[in-house]
Amino acid sequence: MKTLYLMRHAKSSWNFDDLTDQERPLNDRGRADAPRMGRALAKRNIRLDLLVSSPAVRALSTAALLAKELEYPHNQIQVNDRIYRAEVPDLVDIVRQLPDAADAVLLVGHNPTITDFANVISPSPLNELPTAAIVCIKFDCGSWAEIDRSNADFYFFDYPRNQPE
Repeated sequence: MKTLYLMRHAKSSWNFDDLTDQERPLNDRGRADAPRMGRALAKRNIRLDLLVSSPAVRALSTAALLAKELEYPHNQIQVNDRIYRAEVPDLVDIVRQLPDAADAVLLVGHNPTITDFANVISPSPLNELPTAAIVCIKFDCGSWAEIDRSNADFYFFDYPRNQPE
């Protein structure tokens, strides 16, 4: 069994005209929502084997704040440059190449691709993921290379406004 958590990065700031898109930081709401979602996962007793993030500042900051709440070592967050400008086939490829030793993986990425990817692999349709939302899909297989909608089971969808402050 493989468990994939897909997370859209938390809310970012548009207040810095001199920064590139990749350099945009989280805003106040994003800095509050990312750990909130980490606590929500911790309440479900979720333990990650691997946390993979886009290199964008807003995504990596989301991953770091979430990791802290899950007691996942910050220095073990893997950055995958391909996630930043990924299209759905890229995310499929990235996930299918995950190490099979990792059974529970959380991937932090960007819309619209993260929502589109969730809809490609999940047997349950999803609306656009709001910022900091998390989708959990479980796959009845022993290797990430085998993940497919046909062996997928939608487990949960959660987002910050669904959590206490």
